[in-house]
Amino acid sequence: MAKPKILIIDDEAIVRVSCKKCLEPEGYDVDSAEDGIAGLRLVESNTYDLILTDLKMPDMDGIEFLAKIKETHPKAKVIMITGYSTSEHAELAIKSGAYNYIEKPFTPETLVKAVKEALSSTGKS
Repeated sequence: MAKPKILIIDDEAIVRVSCKKCLEPEGYDVDSAEDGIAGLRLVESNTYDLILTDLKMPDMDGIEFLAKIKETHPKAKVIMITGYSTSEHAELAIKSGAYNYIEKPFTPETLVKAVKEALSSTGKS
C-alpha cells in the first residue's frame, strides 16, 4: 500500500523541515513548498492526500491558496497552520473549506494527531 502523501506549505523553512521530520517517521511521504504559488505548482503535478498550509505568507496567503485549490481540487483535504490564532481566523479557514487548523507553535504530537485525524476521515491513515 502506498504511503499517504502530504504537502507542507510554509514560508518558514524551519516549519517545513520540522513537519517533515515529524511526519516521515510516521510513514508519510512529505513534500514541501515555500509559498502558495509553489504549492499550487506541486498540486498540479502530484496527488496529495493532505495539504498543510500556513495562513500568513507573502504573495499568496493560505486562504487564497485554499480558494484556488478548492476550485481545481474540490475534495482536497487542507489543514490551515496559523500563528495568528483568533476565532476569526479559525472560522474563516473552516468556512473557506479547510478541514481543520492548528496553531503555531505546535508540538510534534499535535501535528501527527491532526494529520492522522484528517487522513482517517478519508481512509488513508
